[in-house]
Amino acid sequence: MDRDMIEVEELTKSYGETQALAGVDFSVPAGRVLGLLGPNGAGKTTAVRVLTTLARPDGGRAAVAGVDVVRHPAEVRRHIGVAAQDATLDPLLTGRQNLVLVGELSAMTGHLAKERATELLARFELTDAANRVVKGYSGGMRRRLDVAASLMAHPPVLFLDEPTTGLDPASRQRVWEAVRQLLADGVTVLLTTQYLEEADALADRIVVIDRGRVVADGTPRELKAASRGARLEVSLAAPSPDAVATIAPLVNGAVQVSDGGRRLGAGVDLTPGLATSIVRALDGAGILVDNVEVRQPSLDDVFFALTGDHIDDGTADDPHDLGSDGVDRALEGART
Repeated sequence: MDRDMIEVEELTKSYGETQALAGVDFSVPAGRVLGLLGPNGAGKTTAVRVLTTLARPDGGRAAVAGVDVVRHPAEVRRHIGVAAQDATLDPLLTGRQNLVLVGELSAMTGHLAKERATELLARFELTDAANRVVKGYSGGMRRRLDVAASLMAHPPVLFLDEPTTGLDPASRQRVWEAVRQLLADGVTVLLTTQYLEEADALADRIVVIDRGRVVADGTPRELKAASRGARLEVSLAAPSPDAVATIAPLVNGAVQVSDGGRRLGAGVDLTPGLATSIVRALDGAGILVDNVEVRQPSLDDVFFALTGDHIDDGTADDPHDLGSDGVDRALEGART
């Protein structure tokens, strides 16, 4: 059985009268990715702050790599890497200089820091830009360099807080591939993300937090199967006043109409032959159909069913986000 590299038990944390965490439990085995999802104010960033020793919990227990985050915070910092929402790079240094600096701050010798920097620059496809100052990097290049910096000291546990926010699809794919390579190296990853597609692609398991509590915990496949949130989408050749009434007995809840009456949508149960029944019903009413699609439930459907909201926009969910100042303090603590 894999050792749990992140352990959270009955974790509580309040900021004044706001309870950010209200008894959260989850764990992450070695070499796995846990996706931590939730709407704004759910408690995601608070959980990450506690696990990275930037916030002290009010109650419960949390451990990283077997080390208690409250009793031995300096030891925890020696086992973790953090890529926060805000890049922590010096824009006046080159990409290589930034990585070497992080390595030296993590007590690596100059020679080893330079070797590790060269290795990570190659892994993140930044070798050609290694000797350019970071202020000339694109947003995707900066984000990849920031993730690379979090890996300089070979941490066994990595916290990625919104790692691809604002990136174009090509840059996002590069970060995804880098995360998959980390898993091959045995690194354990806790990922918070506003992209449900990202969690679906990378996470072995997903924990959904809402109002400081865990409301779902399972693999992406398990969560989607449990939601029964399939969606029917019908495109008509022309609008028809009878279309809604015709398909209403075959769907769940209200039928949504768009595109001037040419598109119909509704929730449905995944039953055999549903699309055929829809087409036959419409054809029997003399309504021409261009297309019928029954879409499997997505993580967004799961998320909405659990929380009544769609995924957040990446804003911090407590009064203290995990920005560059917090990472600087974590690096400072790692040297003590």
